[in-house]
Amino acid sequence: MSIQPIKSGKVRELFDAGENLILVASDRMSAFDVILPTPIPDKGKILSTLSVFWFARTSHIIDNHLL
Repeated sequence: MSIQPIKSGKVRELFDAGENLILVASDRMSAFDVILPTPIPDKGKILSTLSVFWFARTSHIIDNHLL
């Protein structure tokens, strides 16, 4: 399987994985459309963990994109 980059934003990156998309949260920090020079350790991991928690917690209310 080939994973191709689609878009790179200020703090997230989007990849095409065939039938799926992969959204990667980074440790970069942005304020007022400027990427700050010092990354926040584990920020990406924490944002992803929070997203998984809430998507799982609300999946009985509405469908979501989480696999």
